[in-house]
Amino acid sequence: MKSRIFSMGLAAVLAATAVFPLAILAQSPSSGPGTATFTVTVVGKNDAPSPPVARDDVQLSVNSERKQIASWTKANELYLAILIDDSLNSDVGLQWSDLTSFIMAQPATSHVALAYASNATVFIAQDFTTDHALVAEALRIPRGDIAAGSSPYLSVEDWIKRWPGIGTRGSLLLISSGIDYFRGGFGPIYPDVDPTISLAEKSNVNIWSIYYPSAGRLGHFFYLVNKAQLNLSKLSLETGGESYYLGFSSPVSVKPYLDELQQHLKNQYLLSFAGEGGTKGKFVSPRLKTELSRLEFMYADQAYIPPSK
Repeated sequence: MKSRIFSMGLAAVLAATAVFPLAILAQSPSSGPGTATFTVTVVGKNDAPSPPVARDDVQLSVNSERKQIASWTKANELYLAILIDDSLNSDVGLQWSDLTSFIMAQPATSHVALAYASNATVFIAQDFTTDHALVAEALRIPRGDIAAGSSPYLSVEDWIKRWPGIGTRGSLLLISSGIDYFRGGFGPIYPDVDPTISLAEKSNVNIWSIYYPSAGRLGHFFYLVNKAQLNLSKLSLETGGESYYLGFSSPVSVKPYLDELQQHLKNQYLLSFAGEGGTKGKFVSPRLKTELSRLEFMYADQAYIPPSK
């Protein structure tokens, strides 16, 4: 199963509105020539603990054809980015104690970074480091200025393009209203969502999102909030992550979301397979199955095969 059960209805709704992603210049840092690598999150059904999964327990199909798995490795090293929308209501700061606990709970093998999304770019408060206390100390209250929000999706793109050639798994936690004040338009899907998804898939970055209202009157309009949550869900689900929100209001606590995310990050594997990427590289659609009972797999809609030469 590709993703959590609740996501399947959303995928059907989004299928009719999908647009072709723009070409991305960056090359996946986690794949060699002709080899695709992507992250798989193993989830126990009903949030039950996940047992270890061996390569022989997994069946891979690519573009509907059975494919041999070249490598299946429990992923230990992680590059985890936390991106906070600077247009959020300042009361989000009440959640910072839980976010600090989440940061400090990361294992020593996790490189964590913190940045703020503003004016379609990112302002890095703390670059990737294994000194998690430095990241926690860099937390501040968002400015709450609607103009600073612009497009969180462009900010995500901007940051992923700056990431080091990590050669392993990456995750980005986006805390945002999801509203695109810069290029939102009238369509159901913001124009920068699909290119951001393609870049994340190409770079093997799972995007996880937590909805929190932005400051100002516009940030509470039903139409804008509903549309923004749809876009956040699409962004997360298609890159192998999840989107968390509680209706249209602020969550009472983000701790349950962070606890679930922490559990997911503990149960991730890197899957590699050989393919023909041609001279320019290409995207393919992987599908995973297992005969192990009560397990689900979460992973991106597309895997990128770099150029073969």
